[in-house]
Amino acid sequence: MHPSVGGLLVFAALVLTVQAHAQNYPNRPVRLVVPFSPGGAADVPGRILTQKLSDVLGHQVVVDNRPGAGSTIGADSVAKAPPDGYTLLMISNTHFVSAALYKKLPYDSLNDFAPVTQVTSAPNVIVVHPSLPVKTVKELIALAKAKPGKIDYASSGNGSTQHLTGALFIKMAGIDMTHIPYRGSGPATADLLAGQVTVGFPGIAGMLPQIRAGKLRALAVTGTKRSTELADVPTVAEAGVTGYDVTAWFGITAPKGVPREIVLKLHAEFLRVLKSPDVQRLMLNAGQEVVWQETSELFGEMLKIEAAKWARMVKESGAQVN
Repeated sequence: MHPSVGGLLVFAALVLTVQAHAQNYPNRPVRLVVPFSPGGAADVPGRILTQKLSDVLGHQVVVDNRPGAGSTIGADSVAKAPPDGYTLLMISNTHFVSAALYKKLPYDSLNDFAPVTQVTSAPNVIVVHPSLPVKTVKELIALAKAKPGKIDYASSGNGSTQHLTGALFIKMAGIDMTHIPYRGSGPATADLLAGQVTVGFPGIAGMLPQIRAGKLRALAVTGTKRSTELADVPTVAEAGVTGYDVTAWFGITAPKGVPREIVLKLHAEFLRVLKSPDVQRLMLNAGQEVVWQETSELFGEMLKIEAAKWARMVKESGAQVN
């Protein structure tokens, strides 16, 4: 047999093997790594999606919370996972914030992951403990200027979107507040509710019950438009910090090298779930707007834009890992 013919036969066999694996996928549980703590802005949509995705795939999809180091611990675990479609990663803005903040990461934030699709978009919200005597953004700025460095703000960790949201606000408002990083949204929220720290910049998901119960006071949302769930709360720009805009998003990726047929199947099944009115209602109740791309390639293009955008925002904010 001519060597070139043999090579073609081997290639054809590999293609057929990949296609067979894709057709049988999944045949065991799938793990979605959420690189944040339980109960936070990423965890809520993650659990909504995995519950519905388990139904459409016919196999259980489980959330695996791996918080810490600005989502880099969870991301690193997925970058090193077998590229077989059984380990997925929920990423957010934090994925690229950390890439800009941390000088050396054990993975490439763009090239070591296969994009599947975006799933949600939502602003963060500036909240304060009721013990802090401010009811508007202007009052918060005035108090911070009167007491430079004396007001603490919580974040879900160094390199998190909450960290950058706060750092950018501080720079644009011309004030000084002290950053207190936590290992995830859960511990940060607990100390906010207890009044151990008095200001936070968390995602809306998970904050709505606390705001509605009066346990935290919402001053502003961080995007360009108001949240339908907090219609009476202005945007930061409306409240006086012109040009301020931080919108958080979540998306799904897999390790680099996952067969294209599996990526296509995952993309199709995620869209099937995201287009469900039930899922859209649950996401909206959690303060998230369902968003998707029609192809995984379009999501990949979005990620390139986001990587550059957040690198620029990290530089402009002056945020540092401390």
